[in-house]
Amino acid sequence: MTRKPDQGAGNMKVATFNIENLDYAQEPGNTSFQERLVPLRQMLKRINADILCLQEVHSQKNTENKKTLEALTELVEGTQYQDYHVQYTTTQDGQPRAERNLVVLSKFTFSDPEPAQYNADLITDLMYRSVTSNPVEPNASKLKWERPILHCQIAHPELGNIHIINLHLKSRLASVIKGKKVDRYTWASPAAWGEGYFLSSIKRVGQALETRILLDTIFDGTDENEADPQAKIIVCGDLNAEPGEVPVETICGSVDNTNNAALRYKSLVPCSAGLAESVRYSHFHHGKGNLLDHMLISQSLLPYFDGAKILNETLHDESLPYRKDEKYPASDHAPFIALFRD
Repeated sequence: MTRKPDQGAGNMKVATFNIENLDYAQEPGNTSFQERLVPLRQMLKRINADILCLQEVHSQKNTENKKTLEALTELVEGTQYQDYHVQYTTTQDGQPRAERNLVVLSKFTFSDPEPAQYNADLITDLMYRSVTSNPVEPNASKLKWERPILHCQIAHPELGNIHIINLHLKSRLASVIKGKKVDRYTWASPAAWGEGYFLSSIKRVGQALETRILLDTIFDGTDENEADPQAKIIVCGDLNAEPGEVPVETICGSVDNTNNAALRYKSLVPCSAGLAESVRYSHFHHGKGNLLDHMLISQSLLPYFDGAKILNETLHDESLPYRKDEKYPASDHAPFIALFRD
């Protein structure tokens, strides 16, 4: 992707979109990349964001056996995003991760040339021992999660420095328990599935807690960075949790929960709060609309917040029988958009 100079400020539109397994590779029964190209490109053009946060962007290997985001580059070709600045999650060698990369595309330059990543780095020595595994685990081992936090900083010409925290929390699918799966989709016992589901919940809430710790360090400062009580922060992404559930409540840190009015400046405001309940969903599961994709903003950004919307008019429930990806090639999530005025 080439990069051009910023083209002025004006109003700012920020969007988050779980683009669902963006890759050239195709699993049996799924829609090919070429079949997805047109509807996804149409959706990206409709979003028309100044800052676009994506989840589930897979990498591809080039002729030199190095990983790239070639599928994403091809997707945004011919759109405004092809000239945006880009930051994304990487492995220790600086290459994009094999699967589920977090990506931020921005019309505005990044004030920090390298994003920060956290993957159970702010929560250390979290231990767990399975109770249903076969064979039984004799000792507890460190519990980590495979989906990192991506923290970017953007230099907005009018609003100043903006922290963008892009997330994809652990899914609601049960984590694997050793020796307790008959096959990929079949469990050997209800207790094992229950433990796997419990373990996924721990990981999801652990990621949320790590995000909250990161937020507190931004407000309070560290040895390397000064405190910034008025930091402008946007936390967005697929949280795999609805409003009121533990991960969302943990990240928001509301005064209702802390019972401490002096901490109000640290609490985040859900942009979805102003949406009518009838349209407040970004995903379907078994006929029920769920709000799994979120935009949470700091108190300091609230004066500039000008409304939100979810582009869910064409969203379909792929969990129902005969609802295959080939019928709905875009994504099983709807984009969430927040508007700001400077």
